[in-house]
Amino acid sequence: MDISEIVVAVLAAVLVVLLALVYRRVRLLRSGGVHVAMRVRVDDSGKGWHLGVGRYQGDEFAWFRALSLRAGPDRLIAREGLEIASRREPERGETPNMPAGSRVLRFDPPAATGIAPFELAMSPDALTGFLSWLESAPPGHRLPWAS
Repeated sequence: MDISEIVVAVLAAVLVVLLALVYRRVRLLRSGGVHVAMRVRVDDSGKGWHLGVGRYQGDEFAWFRALSLRAGPDRLIAREGLEIASRREPERGETPNMPAGSRVLRFDPPAATGIAPFELAMSPDALTGFLSWLESAPPGHRLPWAS
């Protein structure tokens, strides 16, 4: 086996992986997903944003990282107990990693859940849908924003 055959094999493998990533993203978007960026390590650096696709699954919001071959969601966010701590415009260095025209929502889950604070960034249209989903919780649940 000479070097040119090895190079062709490596390039073919890279192409297969890229096609799998594209296929996964298109499949998620066609099944009712929206572009959403997520940041799990919330700090003042503006770094750590990951672009992905969000999809509503009953009382959970499933988030799939865009550059992942994982079959299931990378993060499941339960609607129960979810409250918006704050809203803001993206800062200067954050915008390349977010959908166009995004607004940022910060969530501070209760300490008892063991979930660290996180932020979601989404376009105005996706935000409207997300807020509707949060507000449509069954009767008796708290409103999803801090008072």
